[in-house]
Amino acid sequence: MNILADAGVPMIFFQLPAMLCGLLPVILAEFFVARKMLIVPPTSAFKGVAVANLISTIIGFPLLWILLVVVELCVGGGGAHGLQTIWGRVYAVTVQAPWLIPYESDLKWMIPLAALYLLVPAFFVSVYLERWIYRKFWRDEDRKNIRSFSWVAHYVSYFVLLIVASIYYGIILRRG
Repeated sequence: MNILADAGVPMIFFQLPAMLCGLLPVILAEFFVARKMLIVPPTSAFKGVAVANLISTIIGFPLLWILLVVVELCVGGGGAHGLQTIWGRVYAVTVQAPWLIPYESDLKWMIPLAALYLLVPAFFVSVYLERWIYRKFWRDEDRKNIRSFSWVAHYVSYFVLLIVASIYYGIILRRG
């Protein structure tokens, strides 16, 4: 951790492995939601949610992360502002969440909180990106049904991701 701490912490190296660990549970959760909410064959339902989740995890999240790093740099998040106040801490794990500043002694609590914060923009990107993919897979399904499904499926799947991320970061914190 010291080598990363000296240069800051690009959270994609923590967040992406956690999201990959959660990929199968997320696909299964969204598959079960699709079976309840949509009139698509099971094979098509599984294939649609699997492809959509693979694309949003492997392509969508890294692109989002790059955008968030650019935003972080544009709003002055690239420099250390200190953690002396509660607002300094909030700033450090929200604005600086994509690439944490190397507050070495505080990274143990900052990394998990920044990871949870990054789930918020990832949620919205995946809702919209995956909805677009679902429409390609399930052309006969009503667009309103797909829109409703996308929201409900992501509420469920991000709850699953929250649990997976909590376990993942709990293990990391215990080791570290």
